[in-house]
Amino acid sequence: MEEFDVIVIGAGPGGYVAAIRSAQLGMKVAIVDKQWMGGVCLNVGCIPSKALLKNAEVAHTLRERGKEFGFSFENLKLDYAAAVKRSRQVSDRLTRGIGFLMKKNDVTVVMGTAKINPIGKVIVTEATGAIRELEANDIIVATGSHPSSIPGVVIDGEKILTYHHAILQEKLPGSVVIIGAGAIGLEFATLWNAYGSQVTMVEMLPNIAPLEDVEVSEELAKAFTKRGINLHVNTRVKSVEATPNGVKVTIEGENGIQVLEAEQALVAIGFKPNTADLGLEELGVELTERKFIAVEDDMSTSIEHIWAIGDVTGELLLAHVASRQGIICAEAIALEEIEPINYVNVPRATYCFPQVASFGLTEAQARERFESVKIGKFPFQATGKALGLGDYVGFVKIVMDGMDDTILGAHMIGPEVSELLPELTLTQLNGMTVDDIARNIHAHPTLSETLMEAAESALGRAIHI
Repeated sequence: MEEFDVIVIGAGPGGYVAAIRSAQLGMKVAIVDKQWMGGVCLNVGCIPSKALLKNAEVAHTLRERGKEFGFSFENLKLDYAAAVKRSRQVSDRLTRGIGFLMKKNDVTVVMGTAKINPIGKVIVTEATGAIRELEANDIIVATGSHPSSIPGVVIDGEKILTYHHAILQEKLPGSVVIIGAGAIGLEFATLWNAYGSQVTMVEMLPNIAPLEDVEVSEELAKAFTKRGINLHVNTRVKSVEATPNGVKVTIEGENGIQVLEAEQALVAIGFKPNTADLGLEELGVELTERKFIAVEDDMSTSIEHIWAIGDVTGELLLAHVASRQGIICAEAIALEEIEPINYVNVPRATYCFPQVASFGLTEAQARERFESVKIGKFPFQATGKALGLGDYVGFVKIVMDGMDDTILGAHMIGPEVSELLPELTLTQLNGMTVDDIARNIHAHPTLSETLMEAAESALGRAIHI
């Protein structure tokens, strides 16, 4: 029996961060994963997708905007396989970095499939079939999630895909139907469209990017339509079947029943937790109706000394949330004072073109909850830096409490808006007001000036609109 203070099951952005923070706090730590260091995010998620999207940005510029920028090509060739290879190199580099961090912090890495049995003990089955028995006072479950599917639809990895298949395939689909217009669907639509694929999106809810402020969703729909992406909203998928030449997707919406045909279909409708076969239910760990692990603010579960972080909790399925939960959990185990996460104010970003970023309440949500709400907006087309970049679709929108000028939320669509979030979230976190943003001098010309201008707009003293 190998003894530790803390065992972390799962080495994604929640698990490895929890392991490092636990080690920093003086605990002896082991981390177990059945496949890879860095989890889905580093290997087949956040990181490689952003590398691919950079290639997509270049491809779109070369294919569609040469005349605008004053260059031209004959017989332009775009090597999609090379883009995938570059994304794998980026991912591999970061994964090796996680391995280095484990060694640096004296964290024992165990590769294999874990099961908690009984409380305080973790049985790990390695790929060779060998069994390792680990023991610890505290166990952190950070096993993540896997893609949901549509009942009756067979995911074959060739014609009908999840993000996992899509991000690794070196073949560019000539045509594709993307089912689900959340972050994953939007990013793959951006990628494949930039390389010349015929892309159709199907979304059950009334808007693409359905969790965003309605104005942002509508602006994104305009931009996607202009790029030639076909959108079907308020539309249900009735069936998806593989055919000799690709796929056939039957949908039902405002125009009745239609059949869409393409080379491939990507199913991107959400995620389910990886809670099966861990021994949790046998131990009495409380699960939600959707089988996520129920947790308190300190990431504790219903069973003492068993903790859970990341996607498996179902709180907010984002890598940066998992990492923060990992830190909170490690500090709670060490009896440090913790600060719970306000999930409403967590920053969110989708790296489509144009980018979408937000936090806090939408305008509609704010008007439901607050007596007085003010809105400040500023378009990127009135921003010198955005015009110089040739990337000026979109706007910054700030939602403000009309009684005390504090920020209730912010919603942005446009160039690199994900990089503009920290000033807004830091302002909100520290109880500062929209006036503080307006009075803060922003360098000119920068994209961040749109924050200042939107703040001025909310206060009724906009200069440049």
